Amino acid sequence: MCGIAGFCSKKVNSNQVICNMNDRMRHRGPDAGSSFFDENTGVTFGHRRLSILDLTSSGLQPMTSHCGRFVIVYNGEIYNSGYIKQKLLEEKLVDGFKGTSDTEILLEAIASYGMKEALKMAKGMFALAIYDKQDKTISISRDRVGEKPLYYGHLNGDFAFASDIDVLRAYPDWNPEIDTLALERYLRYSYIPTPMSIYKGIYKLKPGTIMHFSYPYLEGIEEVYYDVASEYIVGIKNPFKGSFKEATEELNRVLGEAIKSQRIADVPLGAFLSGGIDSSVIVALMQSVNGTPVKTFTIGFEDDNYDESKAAQDIANHLGTEHTCLKITENELKRVVPKIADIFTEPMADSSQIPTYLVSKLAKSKVTVSLSGDAGDELFGGYNTYWKIAELYNKIQPIPNALKRFAANMGKNSRDNTFYRISNSLLSKDIANLHEAVCYDTSRMVPSHIEQKLLIGNSGSIMDEMMLRDLMSYHPDDILVKVDRAGMAVSLENRVPMLDKDVLKLAFSLPIEFKVTYMNGKVISKRILKEVLYKYVPKEIMDRPKKGFSVPLQKWLSSGEIHDMAWDILADSRLVRDGLISGEMVKGLQNTFMSKGINKNLLWNVIVLEQWYRKYHG
Repeated sequence: MCGIAGFCSKKVNSNQVICNMNDRMRHRGPDAGSSFFDENTGVTFGHRRLSILDLTSSGLQPMTSHCGRFVIVYNGEIYNSGYIKQKLLEEKLVDGFKGTSDTEILLEAIASYGMKEALKMAKGMFALAIYDKQDKTISISRDRVGEKPLYYGHLNGDFAFASDIDVLRAYPDWNPEIDTLALERYLRYSYIPTPMSIYKGIYKLKPGTIMHFSYPYLEGIEEVYYDVASEYIVGIKNPFKGSFKEATEELNRVLGEAIKSQRIADVPLGAFLSGGIDSSVIVALMQSVNGTPVKTFTIGFEDDNYDESKAAQDIANHLGTEHTCLKITENELKRVVPKIADIFTEPMADSSQIPTYLVSKLAKSKVTVSLSGDAGDELFGGYNTYWKIAELYNKIQPIPNALKRFAANMGKNSRDNTFYRISNSLLSKDIANLHEAVCYDTSRMVPSHIEQKLLIGNSGSIMDEMMLRDLMSYHPDDILVKVDRAGMAVSLENRVPMLDKDVLKLAFSLPIEFKVTYMNGKVISKRILKEVLYKYVPKEIMDRPKKGFSVPLQKWLSSGEIHDMAWDILADSRLVRDGLISGEMVKGLQNTFMSKGINKNLLWNVIVLEQWYRKYHG
């Protein structure tokens, strides 16, 4: 895990600028930092290192290929680097390796096979940039699902890229314009969807893509090496042929192999254990192949409505892990709120970011790498919205269109988000629009309806469509951002085994009834994942309602310290002052929340945005 940055310019003091950029991402790589400069083109690369594999100087970056043609800066881990290394040696494409880092192996694979083929071969998480000295080209890329971040764009006419948007702020005469469309999307989703960023002209690179830039690096050409939607459709059209029992055994095997490969590190390694299905599966499989107890971490809360630490302890006791639990007071949770703009340097308002940061901080006290159970919901049907929206869709379809339009018009201008959602739900023409209408706060702060297109069409089920949509948007732009930034704030590398290429391939091929089904009048979500877990943990330990990993946001915003802070800054809103949002809308949002207790997430979005804007724009 590291931080990368670079730019192309002959107008600036390259050494000073790259040093400033490196300094801004020291938290992503506290162990070492260096740079590369080509005086012919002005190409400058910077790197900060968090040493995970090959702790010696042979793993330092920027790194030049054996042939001297290519230079790489790279953030991430290639879990099958051993396989790629052996392949290169057997095919006599390299004579040997200077060290044991996956950086060197990946670089030589790119030099030997070309970038697209090398990345298709690689299993891992990464963001990287390659400079070809011969052709004077720069190519940037990102992993399949978007575990690692990468921003790029042009600053004062110069091409630049970085792991974190805050790093770009170190560039001379930084003065970008806020993208009002990105603001609208943020208010709706609590995050900014790829490829947009908060600033015009600065973009997030799409997962699974390579962007090639030729000198003088003004225009990029996009090349796709992995497309989640296409792979999902391939899985649906080539479904798993065996029984549910056989599918369970195969998931156990494939996920186990992914975890084995992701356990490789030259530093201490552990895992988050929340007490839920997803993290418990990961820990159970880790412990089954580990020679010593796995180090596991959870945080507990004073409020029993949010606390799952007892369940996590029971699972840890059963599996025999070396478990650490830290009880967090509500005041400790609140103390993270002013840090959100520092940790998440672009607006992001998923309130579970607060406990995620705290559990990352706890884990960092004992390990440098931690595995998590993220992606279980999106791959195996864990969110209750999937089956609830599917049921709603089937109920709405028979209603005559004229009647739906009449009913929808009654609620379309309501400040009550429930009525607003009902209105947009009735106007939904397909499952894509219905999923959008039900899941996101909109109440008059943003355009009434955002058109969505079907990603699967007639190829898969209604629930497949929703899972794919979340895997392509909500997961990379919310969940993975949350995990990456929270971990990197304390220099902890987080790994996500369920996003392994082979796990994805199997999950995409599973029939929907293996993921979500009805038994004895009850909905069983994550059916196959639970079946894997029950091989290691008794069902009775897991048979309890899930409480989630969240904070008492409704309570915080209703009264007390966070309420007072929020109302104070909104009373003197810089966003309203500068015309970015409507003062009337903000006041209306506050009033309806206090009088009816509704729209807390939308209100939180505005509060976090205001904090961010004050920090970075006065």
